[in-house]
Amino acid sequence: MKKILAILITLSMLTVLGCQNSSGQNSKRLSKPAAEWKKTLTPDQYHIMVESGTEPPYHNEYWNNHEKGVYVSAATGEVLFSSDDKFDSGTGWPSFVKPADPNKVAIVTDNSYGMTRDEVIEKSTGLHLGHVFDDGPANRGGKRYCMNSGALKFIKKP
Repeated sequence: MKKILAILITLSMLTVLGCQNSSGQNSKRLSKPAAEWKKTLTPDQYHIMVESGTEPPYHNEYWNNHEKGVYVSAATGEVLFSSDDKFDSGTGWPSFVKPADPNKVAIVTDNSYGMTRDEVIEKSTGLHLGHVFDDGPANRGGKRYCMNSGALKFIKKP
């Protein structure tokens, strides 16, 4: 029984870490100083986008959103992802097979937690959005863009 509990705790921790960056600071070059972003972003958006934080799985706005529309940057309003590319990854965060426009995001190396991951940032601002992994649907390119709801705003398709 203790062994099962230890395994469950380990798996839970890995799930939380799967979309999280522990550095507390965005090491990428931001388009404007953090103090400026603090004036325009909510505290949650600032934590996620500037401090490279994350939100809890299954307790965020868009993980279970199935409406049609687009997901835009909470900071700039730029279209980043489409509901057409969203899928249920079982991780508790909104997941996409690809960005709406690959020129709007950049992938940078994240070496937090003693591992190397691919961090997704908004290209024009340097702000943290989430991470991309190679465990997405094989029939749709094999990528999982694991995004933070707090970095996005959903615009429903009319």
